[in-house]
Amino acid sequence: MRIFYQTYGKVKKKFSNFLNRFFKKKRTRIGIYGPPNAGKTTLANRIARDWTGDAVGPVSEIPHETRRARKKEDIIISGANGSTIMMDIVDTPGVTTKIDYHEFLEFGMDKDEAIIRAREATEGVAEAMHWLREDIDGVIYMLDSTLDPFMQVNIMMIGIIESRKLPVIIVANKIDLPGATPARIRSAFPQHPVVAISSLEGRNVENLYETMLECFG
Repeated sequence: MRIFYQTYGKVKKKFSNFLNRFFKKKRTRIGIYGPPNAGKTTLANRIARDWTGDAVGPVSEIPHETRRARKKEDIIISGANGSTIMMDIVDTPGVTTKIDYHEFLEFGMDKDEAIIRAREATEGVAEAMHWLREDIDGVIYMLDSTLDPFMQVNIMMIGIIESRKLPVIIVANKIDLPGATPARIRSAFPQHPVVAISSLEGRNVENLYETMLECFG
């Protein structure tokens, strides 16, 4: 009997190791990038709630509310044709070329608090770039479709992502707002798939999930 359990334990361990290697190989880590207030955390929460029932983090109108990368692991997305992908979603701080503490004063912060927030936001940008260099397998790049996509930070970030040869989906967010023009984003970045959504209302997120399966699967 002891021999049986020893043999069973070895077989079980080998099978467990096989499963771990299999899922580790199939797992992919997707970073959600973009300028501040583009809707990154709202989308991360939407994905997490749709497929796990949990949220990733709080949302605020104050820029740079996300100042540290937040990760939600083991999200399994399935498509209409039965295909699936296991992924970790990384909600990254908003990337910008300039952070000025004065912008936080407009939201009622005192000077000392605004300076601390600006320093934390700067550190957050550095952390986001570190993730992009070291730990990201694919990128969802979020843009506010009511704004001009030809901002310096967007051109710079898309160039960096392309130089790393990472698959990227550009999301034209906030189509629920007046003045949203996702067609302008498509014309700005014709070399990449562009999906127009409202992450707040959940409009067209099914199309985004199918595109994620195609690009990251």
